[in-house]
Amino acid sequence: MRKWLFFMIAFVYLAILVTTCSTPENELHLYIWADYIKPELIEKFEREHNCRVVYDTFDSNESMYARLKLGVTGYDVIFPSGYTYELMLQQKMLNPIPITSLSYLKNLTPHYTPEKFEGGSVIYGVPFAMSYSGIAYRKDKIKVEDQSWGIFGRLDMRGRMTMLNDMRETIGAALKYLGFSANSINKAEINQAVDQLLVWKKNLAKFESEQNKHGIASAEYIVAQGYNGDMLQVMRENSHVGFFIPQEGSIISLDYAVVPQHAPNPSLAHAFINFLLEGAVAAENMQFTCFPSPNQAAYALLPKELQENPSLFPPQAILDKSEVLRYLGKDGELYNQAWDKVKKS
Repeated sequence: MRKWLFFMIAFVYLAILVTTCSTPENELHLYIWADYIKPELIEKFEREHNCRVVYDTFDSNESMYARLKLGVTGYDVIFPSGYTYELMLQQKMLNPIPITSLSYLKNLTPHYTPEKFEGGSVIYGVPFAMSYSGIAYRKDKIKVEDQSWGIFGRLDMRGRMTMLNDMRETIGAALKYLGFSANSINKAEINQAVDQLLVWKKNLAKFESEQNKHGIASAEYIVAQGYNGDMLQVMRENSHVGFFIPQEGSIISLDYAVVPQHAPNPSLAHAFINFLLEGAVAAENMQFTCFPSPNQAAYALLPKELQENPSLFPPQAILDKSEVLRYLGKDGELYNQAWDKVKKS
């Protein structure tokens, strides 16, 4: 009888534990880019907060935004790039984040301190990671003498090149190549960029954002537009892969950690964002992703070879020619129309 009672108590205790761990209060749901947060850091957060982290990935801001607008909910933290963050903020898709919940916000470089609202008591997004789009290539297959976006016009690479399946990044690359702003709202300039992309498209295998890392690593692709962090990850494992930021300048993206409206667990979301702001955590994640973070406490903890890596931290001469993508309001429809023409032609 006592033995039976012991097993019953043990069973009930375990059932309570399982139920507790699976309740929404102890789950954090993320919507993130692929290979964006070091798995060991997620495990560390789970241990520290006795919770379970679940995540889905997206391959472009447009696909992420479209999914949310279709009514998909249940996410606690999302990581949109700057122009999509501005759009989501304007459309009241975000929950405020109390300043008091972010003890490590002070670690951000002052230039990237987010705008405060409601008398300085809340913010709506925390700068998390930066990326610079450029070009990866197989050093064992081709020689690159002209480090330009114009590489996609090379006929000898036809069918072995990819560009990002990302409207603003890819149109932006063509605009930069032509000497225009990546945030142009001049219809004639955007139309010229479309014409240029249609010329390049003939040489592309596809527009690709998720498999370009594998493709360049395996030499399925010889040239691929990609983000510096993604391609530095490949270069760590494959010495045949090179990467450069084109001489015409790069497209800079600043990703934000945000809490969407109807987030099931905002308190745990705030704790997770604050966790990511810790200097040691941000430095460890930078070394994993190879994406720079505007976190001055983290930069000081990086190995010297990373601090001095021009693909991770581009020189000022390149930065002067580069641009951060901005939200363009109604003028953004020019890009929607342009992208439709590129994809359908």
